[in-house]
Amino acid sequence: MEKFIGAAKWKWFQFTEAEIDRINPLIENEGYGCKDWLEQVGENRTNCLRVRILENGKKVVNGSLIYKQSFKQEGDYRLFHFYVTKDQWISVDLELSALRHIDEEGLLRKIDRTENAVDGFLLFLGELMNEMLVEIDGFEAELKSLIWSIRKKNETGLLEFVYMRRHELLVWKSLLIPIQELKMAIDEIALHRGGNHEIFRCTAKRIERAFSLLNEYEHEIDSIIKLEEVISSHRGNEIMKTLTVITTIFTPIMAFGALWGMNFRNMPELEWRFGYIFSILLIIISTVLLYGYLKVKGWTGDLLKGRKKGSFFK
Repeated sequence: MEKFIGAAKWKWFQFTEAEIDRINPLIENEGYGCKDWLEQVGENRTNCLRVRILENGKKVVNGSLIYKQSFKQEGDYRLFHFYVTKDQWISVDLELSALRHIDEEGLLRKIDRTENAVDGFLLFLGELMNEMLVEIDGFEAELKSLIWSIRKKNETGLLEFVYMRRHELLVWKSLLIPIQELKMAIDEIALHRGGNHEIFRCTAKRIERAFSLLNEYEHEIDSIIKLEEVISSHRGNEIMKTLTVITTIFTPIMAFGALWGMNFRNMPELEWRFGYIFSILLIIISTVLLYGYLKVKGWTGDLLKGRKKGSFFK
């Protein structure tokens, strides 16, 4: 067990799951609902949140929060349990060392200077949001690279990367939604009142900023998906049009080939001196005339035109 005291006015107790039996004395006088949280600590493996106002008027926010999640493995995540009142903050299985972009010692010094446990908890949430925002910047760089990859080399294989980014975006939102709910719960019962309002405001703005970024990235990914759908539809139409035109143009060749490939006994063309040359000329002339007819009608479109360099429709 680690014990931190902030400004000699409140306490932060940090436990591991193996030490949960030592938590009971800290909350034994705070009602059944609080003990219910303690019973769930060893069992709960997902986000949850409870807000309570006890009979003595004390306000409590407790639950569990996933603060790290792998994009590749569903079961690869980090979760901690929390119990927060004005005068104490209890955390279970919180590993600050897992947050790579946080100065752990600096964070602890800041928390030690806060006026109450709620401010300390909000300060930690704010730094957690900073950690996420740094990693979201990496997501932004990958998304930008994907956007320009579509311009430079638009292939169907890029769709896999588009949907990978889409999945990562959903994972980010699944991490942020419980934090947003936690901030709203603290505001709901005004648990932060009486402390440093600037800490609450700063944390709330970081959460809002992260959501705003992810919403904008979601619009970008949706636009990419729509663009790919348009391109795929255009390619499909072009392929069908090409096959139709080619089939139509080669109809005379197939028709005359089928006709003169028959094995009937009385075929006058077999006796013609220039029958072979005549058949070749007839096929060529009929094919050219058919192509000319399609061209005049505008049914060939731009099938015979070369693609411009850098075109989306390759």
